[in-house]
Amino acid sequence: MGVQLHPQPFGSPTLTRLVLLFASLALTAILAGCGQKQAGGPQRQAPEVGFITVQAEPLVLQSELAGRTTSYLVSDVRPQVSGIIKSRRFEEGTQVKAGQVLYEIDPAPYEAAVAQAKASLANAQAAVEAARLKDQRYSELLAIEGVSQQEADDAKVAHQQAVASVAQMQATLASAQINLDYTKVRAPISGRIGKSSVTPGALVTANQETALATIRTLDPIYVDMTQSSAELLKLRRLIGESGMKSGRATVSLKLEDGSEYSHHGSMKFAEVAVDISTGSVTLRAEFPNPDNVLLPGMYVRAVLDQAVKTSAILAPQQGITRDLKGNATALVLTADNKVEQRTLVAERAIGDRWLISEGLAEGDRLIIEGTSKVRVGDAVTPVDLGSGRRAAAAEPPATTTEG
Repeated sequence: MGVQLHPQPFGSPTLTRLVLLFASLALTAILAGCGQKQAGGPQRQAPEVGFITVQAEPLVLQSELAGRTTSYLVSDVRPQVSGIIKSRRFEEGTQVKAGQVLYEIDPAPYEAAVAQAKASLANAQAAVEAARLKDQRYSELLAIEGVSQQEADDAKVAHQQAVASVAQMQATLASAQINLDYTKVRAPISGRIGKSSVTPGALVTANQETALATIRTLDPIYVDMTQSSAELLKLRRLIGESGMKSGRATVSLKLEDGSEYSHHGSMKFAEVAVDISTGSVTLRAEFPNPDNVLLPGMYVRAVLDQAVKTSAILAPQQGITRDLKGNATALVLTADNKVEQRTLVAERAIGDRWLISEGLAEGDRLIIEGTSKVRVGDAVTPVDLGSGRRAAAAEPPATTTEG
């Protein structure tokens, strides 16, 4: 018995259910295909950031102080006796030695005074001998009552006066000889002599106010600096902190044209009192000056290594930003490579780095590249850009200078 198919009329309920079933199956297949395409496509990767590992390093705390050069020794040449300058025996601006004759004053009147003193001394010495013999005779006669006691006493006193007169004449001769020696005006110290204020033929007087010339010793030479008492107190407090120690006594100089002076100096002393008009303390350093580059009165800038911080944290400036309140901030990596924000205390700039006193510690991973691509809490792919420590063989310890 055969199966008979009975055609369904269009729009019947059975046909409608079949159409809906096929549409549902097609939609499911399309959605499944889209889901497989999305699951197999590329996923968003964590952004890369460059970081350095923060390291502690020695930091030299320097002070740059204004100063003036001053002569190691200075002496004004003045005559000790009056007279006419007979000759000048030096070239202005040259080096002279202590004891060298600089001027000669006409010695004629002083030579005459010496001759007169010698004659007076000879006369006094002759009178002593006569008085001694008379005193001796009167002493013998007094023993036999040949003279009175008064006469013997007078002879003794006359002898003593003659002896004193000899001593007086010797002193007069010595004074005359000294004045004669003073007619040769000598250099009291070694150094560079300046211009002469007199010429041969000029009349000079003993201990006159105007110096004949001035001699200055320029090698070595002093540099006098001033530092405020507040800065000095701050430095002493810093040295008292842990990890701080006193710096070297070496001093370097910057000249007026900005160049570095080729020789280093050493600290000599600090004034024991504060200048009440300026509130500053005077410091003095000594510098070698073999080429006479430094002249008295020059303005210089002295750089002193006053303290050393043995474990300073220095961070590259590109890794430090400021928030709206002006606080220094930085992005660091956590142990699971997520971004964390830190608020720092950046004391001062040192070259291209900041000195950090709070907020960073040795071993922290500071992000210095790619900070604009990430936000706090993001997971990132870190790329090590090298250690924060500078190679000791390549560069000296960092320095910071306070003006």
